[in-house]
Amino acid sequence: MKISKYLHSCLVFELDGYKLLFDPGNFTFVENLVKPKAFAGVHGIVITHIHPDHFYLENIKKILAINKVPIYTNAEVGKTLEKENIKCTVWEDGLHYIGPFKLQVISVVHEPVLDNPTPPMMGFIINDKVLHPVDSMEDALLAHKGIELLIMVSMAPFTNELRIAAFADKLQPKQILPVHDGYAKTFFIKQRYENYTRYFKKQGITFHELYQPGDSITI
Repeated sequence: MKISKYLHSCLVFELDGYKLLFDPGNFTFVENLVKPKAFAGVHGIVITHIHPDHFYLENIKKILAINKVPIYTNAEVGKTLEKENIKCTVWEDGLHYIGPFKLQVISVVHEPVLDNPTPPMMGFIINDKVLHPVDSMEDALLAHKGIELLIMVSMAPFTNELRIAAFADKLQPKQILPVHDGYAKTFFIKQRYENYTRYFKKQGITFHELYQPGDSITI
């Protein structure tokens, strides 16, 4: 399974030629470093929750103008898409199969954000190997201790590095792919990722430093 990162929390999962795009939010295209045509080959779009850094309607429209593919999301995002006459499939918790992907949807609690209601949010276990908790670090996720790969928030207004590291310490994944860094300058991201790498190396956990749009790992 190949996982490519396109700024912030925008990811493409690829297996056997099949591609799933996750969360092309408002940081994806804002600096023109990524263009909609980068996602011309995807077979589906997954939107985890309604926050604009994960779901930005104009981005969705641009991608669909190039490639009309199915969208999978929760009920809250689904209502917004419906108002725009954009069809989607609303997922509940449980197993969903798309192409070669086995997606276990789990409702997860978004970390608190200042003066902002907590939205419904979908987290995922992907092919029994990847935990993608999106913007959650709730204790219920520790049921997946020892998983191969954690998609980990690396910086956010709703948390700090000590709490992020403590969550990963408890979860003990074999590998970490950092996300949620689209608002930071490259020099700062590099500094913090090097620090994370040193920290997790002591525990035998591989921290992947991805800097350029489209950088990827394979597990």
